[in-house]
Amino acid sequence: MLKPDVIHLHNMNTTVIPDALKVACSNCNLRELCMPVGFNQDDMNKLDEVVATRRRVKQGSLLFSNGDPFSSLYAIRTGFFKTSVSAEDGREQVTGFQMAGEIIGLDGIVSEHHSCNAVALEDSDVCVMPFAKVEDLSREFPVLQRHVHKIMSREIVRENSVMMLLGNMRAEERLAAFLLNLVQRLHARGFSQSELVLRMTREEIGSYLGMKLETVSRTFSKFSEEGIIEVKQRYVRIITPDALKKIFNPQTCS
Repeated sequence: MLKPDVIHLHNMNTTVIPDALKVACSNCNLRELCMPVGFNQDDMNKLDEVVATRRRVKQGSLLFSNGDPFSSLYAIRTGFFKTSVSAEDGREQVTGFQMAGEIIGLDGIVSEHHSCNAVALEDSDVCVMPFAKVEDLSREFPVLQRHVHKIMSREIVRENSVMMLLGNMRAEERLAAFLLNLVQRLHARGFSQSELVLRMTREEIGSYLGMKLETVSRTFSKFSEEGIIEVKQRYVRIITPDALKKIFNPQTCS
């Protein structure tokens, strides 16, 4: 059986997936995570038209770069991404980690240019949604417009949470909050409530949490020695989630 051709983009690390391999929004098992609920079949068929293409991004490759013209939002179908900016001293500052069912590219709306880099942390597929089409359909379906606003609001809340992490929390609190948030998001996608494989490096975690690599490693070791988590390279099992929650927010277990 012949394999369908795959159209390669200019950087040779990103490919457009042929129509024969695409899965419509109406048949996607992640639609409730990245698309509004309450659409009937006709509405979903129109929504399918918003997704222009699916794109495959290889591990370590860029989906978009700081300064690129903004034209589309991207719904992650499979895989994992990080977004980052360059600090004044040239170092990378990780600003977020995104997984299947989440939408990235919102940073480009305000200036019509992307303000960060989006890099695949593993081989990933994204659904490309031209923003002009999203706007047109939003005028026809207020529920979609509200959903887009909800996504934007969620980004604001996330950024505020990161600022709180960086400003007020000790290293143990930062890492506990990070692990709890990560496992909660993964569980919403059908994964375990207590086990996860970290797609990012400890250095990237440190960049995101405002911690040195040595501090991240030391905090992981401390949690492991105290029997809170089990760590084997990038595999993490949360043994006592209540202890992790108590570190993040002592009042929750008082």
